[in-house]
Amino acid sequence: MPLSRLNEEQLKAATAEYGHNLIIASAGTGKTSTIVARIAYLLKNGVKADEIMLLTFTNKASKEMITRLNKYFDKSITKEILAGTFHSVAYKLLRNKNHNISLKQSSELKSLLKSIYEKRSFAHISDSKPYTASYLYDIYSLFQNKSNNESFEEFFIDNYSEDQVPFIKIYADILKEYEEEKKRFDYVDFNDLLIRLKENLKDEREFSEILVDEYQDTNSLQASLISSFKSKSLFCVGDYDQSIYAFNGADISIIGNFKDKFKDAKIYTLNKNYRSSAQILKLANKVISNNERLYPKKLIVTREGNFKEPALLVYDNLYEQYQNIAQIILHSQVRHEDIAIIFRNNSSADGIELALRELGISAVRKGTWSFFESLEVKAFCAMLSLFINPKDLMAFMHLLEYTKGVGAAFSKELFDNITKLGNENLIKGFLEPDLNIKLEKTKRIDYSLGLFDDLELMQDKQKFELSSEFNEHPILKLSKVDEQVAKVLEQLYLYFKDAKKCKNSYELSQKISSNLFFQKICEMLIYKRSMNKAGQVDYFKKEEASKRLYEKIDMLKNYALQYEKIDMYYNFLNLASSEINSAKGVNLLTVHASKGLEFELVFVVDLAQDRFPNKKIMSNIEEERRLFYVATTRAKDLLYLSYAKRDSKDKKQEYKPSCFLIEAGLCE
Repeated sequence: MPLSRLNEEQLKAATAEYGHNLIIASAGTGKTSTIVARIAYLLKNGVKADEIMLLTFTNKASKEMITRLNKYFDKSITKEILAGTFHSVAYKLLRNKNHNISLKQSSELKSLLKSIYEKRSFAHISDSKPYTASYLYDIYSLFQNKSNNESFEEFFIDNYSEDQVPFIKIYADILKEYEEEKKRFDYVDFNDLLIRLKENLKDEREFSEILVDEYQDTNSLQASLISSFKSKSLFCVGDYDQSIYAFNGADISIIGNFKDKFKDAKIYTLNKNYRSSAQILKLANKVISNNERLYPKKLIVTREGNFKEPALLVYDNLYEQYQNIAQIILHSQVRHEDIAIIFRNNSSADGIELALRELGISAVRKGTWSFFESLEVKAFCAMLSLFINPKDLMAFMHLLEYTKGVGAAFSKELFDNITKLGNENLIKGFLEPDLNIKLEKTKRIDYSLGLFDDLELMQDKQKFELSSEFNEHPILKLSKVDEQVAKVLEQLYLYFKDAKKCKNSYELSQKISSNLFFQKICEMLIYKRSMNKAGQVDYFKKEEASKRLYEKIDMLKNYALQYEKIDMYYNFLNLASSEINSAKGVNLLTVHASKGLEFELVFVVDLAQDRFPNKKIMSNIEEERRLFYVATTRAKDLLYLSYAKRDSKDKKQEYKPSCFLIEAGLCE
């Protein structure tokens, strides 16, 4: 039985009397084993399986717990336990009551809200620009999760910009009609599942016990639903030091006020850590103790052996930091799958990924996009690829898709015709077109393909006044080529002309990054990323997006210095980008993505003040400290903490060590 494997603290919690029980389960103390043992204890003592509800934050977690129980109980019993996320459980219960509901994704319901929104007029209310329908949907969703018996208007006034207050009545009216339309069609989203279930609990059966995992991450709506169920007992497991989802509506006061809300509350603490070395735990505890202690606890080390102290690595600049960490990993005896590099900001991952791939080390990114999946890097690589391999149709099409009015079919037509002018060589077709070749309207063989059917020539006149001799190029005589397309083609012509003069990779990378067409692509991406949910340009976001984009380009140019031969540079980028879907390798993780995981060797990088803690996006220093605690307690045996004194690009900007490094006693 699971109970026989528990330590004294776990056993005490798992066999607690019926009532309101809160189990404070710190990192690595075996909370899953305790929950599984609790359910086993209930079943052994005559509680029927269908009188047990298990609420988790991922379906994966509930499946793992039921799988463990299957080792001790027949599946016919365990399948009767109502287990899953809040939303999946709510959906099951509502469907069991024959509720005719249709669960819709947020993207679908945003379209419904938009159709209502667009019927309203805002112009006469204020000179300010109203929030978009999409942003209004997000605000309403947050209101549903966080509201404590306040109206939407009250919530909005307390949390959003004053210049939006004149629109509040219109917003409220839109949302009223939106709710009416949802009821009319029986549409629900994930929040509605919980709200609808809460409204229909009168006839719901009474549960002997409700178990809640990750209790520190519950929001107001989830907490109110738990309280609305008829239940003889409540068994909540969580750790206030690992509450890191405030941005998503999680309310740490729910776990903090447990003993005040329930007068018969009993608090159990799991203190024995089975994951990390004594040295790692000492550092993590020293930092997290600076946060308010909601409940008393003190982690006890159970692992024996000689482990190294957590090490602080200080570097002159960011590139040096990433490259040195890659070297440490290269010479480490630890399997790459057992290594994690954890960061607070997604921008950190790009430099790390490049440094690893340069040494042939596979990396898997979780919680963030790969460096090579970013659109600016794809565009850069497409420019490079076209020069190295003029037959790369896909690279050409990828670049042309940034031009308004140019679809896949038209870009392929352009590629085929320019290549034809160059006697099967694209670059030659740009730079030295064979004027004897006539671009005639091509009859399509298969009408379903639509090849060149619309290509017609102009009658002996040029359409454009371009700044170079490309103005005379025969491709411009095609009727579908407008001024915008002509300017893009001219920039590709100038790029090829400059690229042919380049002697090494760095010179070529400079030509790519300075090309006006490539810069236009970058400007377009920055603009899109600077839009806030209200549909307005956020100048802070624009500055941040610009900085991050050009950091990526600088990284690409920096690596060009290390590959003098252009074809070698191309091979490095091409091979690295083709490996992004590798299933195994060093784990590159945001702190949020690392939660619940453990690794033999962990690097927590960029621990510079204002980067971690991140002053731009942090809600408060306590939550940032909890993020640091979560990151460091992922490590089992080895922990490296690092930061760079300077940015690689801006040598004047100097970084101070993170306040958490000072609290840990690693810096003065």
